[in-house]
Amino acid sequence: MDLTKHFIKTKQPCADGFRWFLRHHQAGSNYQDLLDALVNADRVNDALWLLAQFGPTNETLTVDHLSATAVVFAGALRVRGNIDVDSVVHAGQGIEVGGSIFVGEALVSGDDIRCEGGIRCNGRLASGGRLKAGWGIETGADLTVKEDLRAAWDVRCGGSLRLSGQASVGRDLTVQGAIACDKGLAVGGSLVAGDSIHAVEGISVGAEIDGGMHLEAGWGIKAGTAIRARGAIRSGESLSAFETIRAGSGYGVFAGLNVQMAVWESSARVCASDKPEGLMSGWWAGVRDV
Repeated sequence: MDLTKHFIKTKQPCADGFRWFLRHHQAGSNYQDLLDALVNADRVNDALWLLAQFGPTNETLTVDHLSATAVVFAGALRVRGNIDVDSVVHAGQGIEVGGSIFVGEALVSGDDIRCEGGIRCNGRLASGGRLKAGWGIETGADLTVKEDLRAAWDVRCGGSLRLSGQASVGRDLTVQGAIACDKGLAVGGSLVAGDSIHAVEGISVGAEIDGGMHLEAGWGIKAGTAIRARGAIRSGESLSAFETIRAGSGYGVFAGLNVQMAVWESSARVCASDKPEGLMSGWWAGVRDV
């Protein structure tokens, strides 16, 4: 794609960015060449603006390793080894990595991110498709995934977690902010959030659930040890823990919100080491045996 000054002007660029373009590319430029030139000139924000205006391409960049100050590529990235970038990696299409990923500021893709090793991003991470890591995932800010999230080890998020799909985490899932999931959460270890946890479907956790505010699932909630929240606990179906179930002070515990009262005994069972204080709905079934 060739970009002329007239074409770019129709997108209403900032004055400083357009002057830079006229000084360096008066005759126009190939799309990706212009992105590269902006990054090399330390104008990463202008490159990101350009990518937002003209969108992704079908190009694929395939390399053994990727080490740079910043990378803005309109197509897909295929890296056989590691990615090690100081600031931003932004791809218009997917990112596939045979090793691990380290990014200093932001990691963004227009499609899937697939990484055989671990992913560490000191800022925000946003996947336009699925996000899959063979090891763990760590972000310093928000984590947004348009489809499913899968990680074999821990997922640690320094901001909020927003999923349009479902999450499958092999070990602990720890989020500083809120968790919002349009499907279900399956966590092998502990599930901890500094704010509310909401899943449209169910929540299944191998160890404890600890929510910083409200805890809510459209289906059931099941934990291997305790379930705690600083706010209300709301389950559309059953609610089950081997240890205690405890809501925040002055808040209630609700099970069976999405099923009829006549089937609470089978579909809205509440199991814990002792009856939860403030149990407002559901069928108290006593201690869980399996």
